[in-house]
Amino acid sequence: MNKAFVKESDNDDDDDLAPEAAPLPPGTKNYITTQGYARLRAELEQLMNEERPSVVQVVSWAASNGDRSENGDYLYGKKRLREIDRRIRFLTKRLEMAEVVDPSLQPNKDQVFFGATVVYSDKAGEEFRVTIVGVDEAEPLQGRISWISPVARALTKAREGDTVVLRTPAGVDELDILEVHYPEAGGQGGV
Repeated sequence: MNKAFVKESDNDDDDDLAPEAAPLPPGTKNYITTQGYARLRAELEQLMNEERPSVVQVVSWAASNGDRSENGDYLYGKKRLREIDRRIRFLTKRLEMAEVVDPSLQPNKDQVFFGATVVYSDKAGEEFRVTIVGVDEAEPLQGRISWISPVARALTKAREGDTVVLRTPAGVDELDILEVHYPEAGGQGGV
């Protein structure tokens, strides 16, 4: 089919936000820990300095082999380049708008704020350990929850010994805060 009748674009700006990227609430900042910022920065540099040049080299070699319409290396390479470029655009935007916060510098270490590691129990007595981090570094299965998550919002500003109310679509739960920790200055901290 003629390309004039097919909407095909190598520049899909609509897809700049990765599907796993949580949208930020309007008017808020993109808070991120120093370690999270360093991880995103390292990923961006790896994509730009290693992976992209490698894929460009493969695509260039494949293009020199002739008919591109049935050339798997060429077609896959072009697709991979679009994915890499999309991720580079996403990371660049997120790093530009990032507000780096060092949790070890938190003055109120007895209260829950961004970067705190909190041990709490629910009504059933089950204990959980979570660290409140930025949306781009959240990994709930590893105990790293986003500061905009319902649990983090319920815990924020509470102190050890407090009981907070967590409202979710599944209902209301009470969380008892057992411990609040922050990383030591210069340390990795967290879960």
